[in-house]
Amino acid sequence: MKLWSKKATWIMAVLLIVILLANAGITKWIESTSPAPESDWQEMATMDMMMYQDQLQNSDMGPAQQEYYEGQAAIAEYRLANDAAPFKIESLQQQVLDGHMMLSLVTLFTVIVGAGIVAAEFSQGTIKMLLTRPVNRWKILTSKYITTMLFGLVFAILTFVSIALFSWIFFGTGDGVFLVWNGSEVVEGSYWAEALKLSALSLASTWMIGTFAFMLGTVFRSSSLAIGVSIFLMFVGVQLVFLLQDFEIVKYYLFTHTDLTQFYTGFMPISDITMTMSLIVLAVYFLIFMLISYWTFSKRDVTA
Repeated sequence: MKLWSKKATWIMAVLLIVILLANAGITKWIESTSPAPESDWQEMATMDMMMYQDQLQNSDMGPAQQEYYEGQAAIAEYRLANDAAPFKIESLQQQVLDGHMMLSLVTLFTVIVGAGIVAAEFSQGTIKMLLTRPVNRWKILTSKYITTMLFGLVFAILTFVSIALFSWIFFGTGDGVFLVWNGSEVVEGSYWAEALKLSALSLASTWMIGTFAFMLGTVFRSSSLAIGVSIFLMFVGVQLVFLLQDFEIVKYYLFTHTDLTQFYTGFMPISDITMTMSLIVLAVYFLIFMLISYWTFSKRDVTA
C-alpha cells in the first residue's frame, strides 16, 4: 500500500524501535551503576496492604476504585500468607506488564499519519486524480481511515514485541508469581494475558486521538495544523480533566474516558464513572468525528 511504501513510515518504525531499545538499555545501565537498595518484598506488601485498606475508608470512592483496592489488598494479604513474591521491576514479566504505557508513542505516530493521509493529497494536488476514479468518495475516505488505524495496530504490535524482546535481552526472566483478583478470590494469572488486555485498553486513546487528527486533516487540509492541535490536546487534554473535576461536564469530556486502563489500575481522576459510560462517550465522540469527516470530504469542491 501507498503508506507502507513511504520512507517516513519506515523511519518512524525504526525510531520507535530505537527509543524502546534505548529505554531498556538506560534502565539496565541505571540498575547496574546505581542499584536500588534491597528491600524486603514482605515489608513492601505489608505497607501496600495498609495503604489499600486506608484507601478503602474513603467514602468518595467509586465502585470501580473500590473493587480495585479491595482486590489489591486481598492480593497483598495472599502474598504474605502464601509466601508468593511479586515480579521484580527489572524482569521481563514486569516490563511486559508495564509496556502499555509506551503506547503513547504509537498514538503520537498515528496522529502524524492520520493528520496527513488526506491533507497530503490536497497539498500535493493528487486528490484530483484520486477523485476522478469511478469510486465513491466515502469509499476513498474509509480506505484511508482503515489504513490509519491499521498503522496504529501494527505499531502497537511492534511495540509489544520489541518491549518483550529487549526486556528478555537486558533483564531476563525473573522469579515471582502474578496474582489477580477475580471478584471473589485471589488466583494465579497469566502476565501475558494481563499485558495484552492493558495494551488493548490503551489503544482506545490511540483510536480516538488518531480519529480526531484524521478529522482535522480532512476538514482543514493542513497536516501541520492537524498534527499541532492533536498533539497539543494529547498532552493538555488530560490535565484539563483535573482542572474540571469539580464540574459535572467533566463526565462527558473526551479525555476523561480515553484511558480505559484506569478501571484496572485504580488511577481514576473522576471516580464515579464506569467502563460502560466511557465506552458510550467514546462512541458518541467517534460518530461526531466521522460524520464531520465524511460530510466535509463528500461536499468539498476540488479546484485546479
